[in-house]
Amino acid sequence: MQLYNKNSYPLKEIEDNSIDALITDPPYGISYQNNYWDKDLPLKEIWENSFRTLKYGGFGLVFSSVRLMHRLMVDLEDSGFIIKDVLFWSYLNGMPKSRNVGLSIDKELGVESKKIGEYKYVQGYKEKKDYKATKKDKLSPASELGIKYDGAGLGIKPAYEPIILIQKPLKKGLNVSQNIIKYGTGALNFENTRIPYQDGEGKVGHNPHPKGRIPSNIIRTETQDDGYDKFFVVPKVRQKKDDFNSHPTLKPVELMHHLIKLITFENQLILDPFMGSGSTGVGALELERDFIGYELDKEYFEIAKKRVENMKKNLEYSLF
Repeated sequence: MQLYNKNSYPLKEIEDNSIDALITDPPYGISYQNNYWDKDLPLKEIWENSFRTLKYGGFGLVFSSVRLMHRLMVDLEDSGFIIKDVLFWSYLNGMPKSRNVGLSIDKELGVESKKIGEYKYVQGYKEKKDYKATKKDKLSPASELGIKYDGAGLGIKPAYEPIILIQKPLKKGLNVSQNIIKYGTGALNFENTRIPYQDGEGKVGHNPHPKGRIPSNIIRTETQDDGYDKFFVVPKVRQKKDDFNSHPTLKPVELMHHLIKLITFENQLILDPFMGSGSTGVGALELERDFIGYELDKEYFEIAKKRVENMKKNLEYSLF
């Protein structure tokens, strides 16, 4: 396992056609919580070099945002990747980026809104040393037009995150079986990611598999009782498990387990050019995969290193 605190774009340390799979959560270009590292989409250079280092037939999973997913997909496709699908990680606790339009109207009209209480505000999921909670006034519109538009907003609540499934084409002249024999890549790992049948549920299909259904391109976080809730369920992180982990877009290890098992097999090598606080690396360790990760931000790199070291200790302890 190798972790680098440096710019990942050149990928100089990695040989051509040596990586089995790509799993990464790059900047979305939406200025999430005003973080400097999320101002723009990554340059196409990183996808071109990821393509170069990935083995023929190797798969990748790239997290994105609804608003700019189409631009990222074009960059991936222009770099040589095949767009295979888009997985939807569905959750019910997303934060809408909006405002009360009624209060904005009051301000535009020069009318002072009514104070009806106070609330505690913390940017992000939890307080940090440099992020103290502040008390803010809870306001209600006072103008006639403001009252009419009280509660109106600008954006609906986000309830899913897209994960782009990509693949480097097979070696020219090889079929899938020949490519796997030569490079070990070219197929998804369904046996380790099937969705088990629910208790008491009858098996479906003309030839049902004893382990369950083939994994879906929808990954849910909560049961939604819609009559067809047959998807992998994983909770969204609330940043309570590791007090030292302050990364604002932390992905749950359970989710990373599912994604790692879907596009890799044991002992294969995973690349993450934007590893953040290291969730992919931690998952790779637990699932007996090798890992190469890059993170430019020193604070998040140290968090990733600490999480990986803790996982190594836990795994060593479990052997005795």
